[in-house]
Parts: sequence; structure tokens; C-alpha cells
Amino acid sequence: MAIRKIGLVGGTGPESTLMYYKELNSRVDKITNGEAMPDIVIESVDFRKAWNYVVSERYDLLADYLSEKVKKLQNSGAEVISLTAVTMHIVANAVISETGADLVSIPRTVCDEAVDRGYKRIGLLGTVFTMEKDYMKEDFRNAGISVTVPDKTDRDLIAKRILEELELGVIKDSTLNEFQAIIKKMKENDGIEAVVLGCTELPLLLNSGNCPVPCLDSVEIHIEELIKQAMAVR
Repeated sequence: MAIRKIGLVGGTGPESTLMYYKELNSRVDKITNGEAMPDIVIESVDFRKAWNYVVSERYDLLADYLSEKVKKLQNSGAEVISLTAVTMHIVANAVISETGADLVSIPRTVCDEAVDRGYKRIGLLGTVFTMEKDYMKEDFRNAGISVTVPDKTDRDLIAKRILEELELGVIKDSTLNEFQAIIKKMKENDGIEAVVLGCTELPLLLNSGNCPVPCLDSVEIHIEELIKQAMAVR
């Protein structure tokens, strides 16, 4: 069975990159009844460097940095290429323009799933940039889906917990309780039908079993699309 080589820009952060690597291997192994696993190449970035580019709004430097990684993936023979962090999609269009890569977009993939499920009003959680800027919202809005984010106080809390806990693999019941309360508030006040886990570390904390509304798990949905494209008949 011919499986396209998968290339990931990882390290943003390390915890989600581990999830991608593990799940891509184990799921393809299961799909092929133990006959095959995918060739995977990972270009891991310096998370602190990339994050500082985002915080300082040096998007030109971030795009150049990520494009350099994508080009290395292309040179390695990777055919299915993606960024493994939602926040890094802030420069996805620039990276595509600079490299010519047909990136498997997290925002577009998650939006397609929301459309398939028939949602019309969703909540969005993620880093402060994902919640406040448009790169994760545009596809939804173009599809006629309303996107709601938490209020400023809650956005700051979520961003703090992601950066200081989840990015480091720290999972706390107290943080889960905080996030559940925020989602319940969005359901009551804004009528959200589902919530997008718009940071690839959020599934470490939230899932369909403990979330007050259905989850659109960006990691789960993205991994399934990567596998679909890697295993597509040529």
C-alpha cells in the first residue's frame, strides 16, 4: 500500500506534536490491519522563538521561519504537509505563497466538519490570538456559521492556562472546572451549539466526555484529514 509521506511543522508546542506522531502511526497501522505505518518527517521549531514573533507581531519573520521548515519538509519528499498549531496559521497564507505547499489547513478542516454536522453557531477557544484575530474564524463565517469567543476576562484566563500549563503538559482539575464554566456561560448567553478546541493542546484537557457542549476537536479532525490525504489513491 502506497502511503504519501507526511510532513509536520511541530514543536508548537511539543505536547501536541507528540499526539500527532502517536496517532498518525497507530491509526494507519489499525486501518491497514497491521500492514503499514506512514513515513513521517517532523521539522520542530523553537517554540519560544516562534511565539515571540507572534507576540511582537513580526509576522514577516514568523512566515520566513515557518517557510524554511516547510521547504525542508518538501525537500525530504513529504507530500502531505501541515502546521501542527492553530496559532501558527496566522501566517499560513504567507507560508503557502512562499513555498507553494498545499498545506492541510486546520481552520478549513475543522470548518468542513462543522458544516457536515450542521452547526450554525459555535464557540471558539484557543490562544488569545486565535480568539481575537480572524484566521480561525474566516472559513466558518464564509460558510455561514456564527463564531463566538469568551469575554475579555475569560479570554485572558484561557490564554494564561494554555501557555503556562497545557503547553507544558500540566493538566489540572481546577483548570478543567474553569473552562467548563466558561463554556456553560457561552452556551447560556450566546446559544453556542458546539465549541471548537482551537488550540492543539486543548484536547489534553477537554473532550466529548467532559465538555458541556459537543466538541470540535481540532487535533482529532486534523489528524483524520491528514490520514485521508496520505492514503488517498493516486
